[in-house]
Amino acid sequence: MTKNVSAGFALEQKQSEMIEKKLERIKYAEDLIVDLTIRVKHEKEYDFEATANFRWGTQAHVSGKDFDFGAALNKMMDTLDVKIKKEKDKVQEK
Repeated sequence: MTKNVSAGFALEQKQSEMIEKKLERIKYAEDLIVDLTIRVKHEKEYDFEATANFRWGTQAHVSGKDFDFGAALNKMMDTLDVKIKKEKDKVQEK
């Protein structure tokens, strides 16, 4: 799986580490996802957006917003985790 993280501001080292640590949560899906792009914006609140491209051609787009960096990241990861599991289940049914 190829990962690409881009931010509209300079990420602090601990923020980058936090993102990497949270991505370990979806390690079970590494063989399902071709690439994962995460974008982080920060104006009044943190806005995380992720797009996962699955090897069977479908795509999942999720987001999470919060005034706290960690909370916004968690919201996005929770949604991404659910989407991955749904996609995995769909493919296994076929």
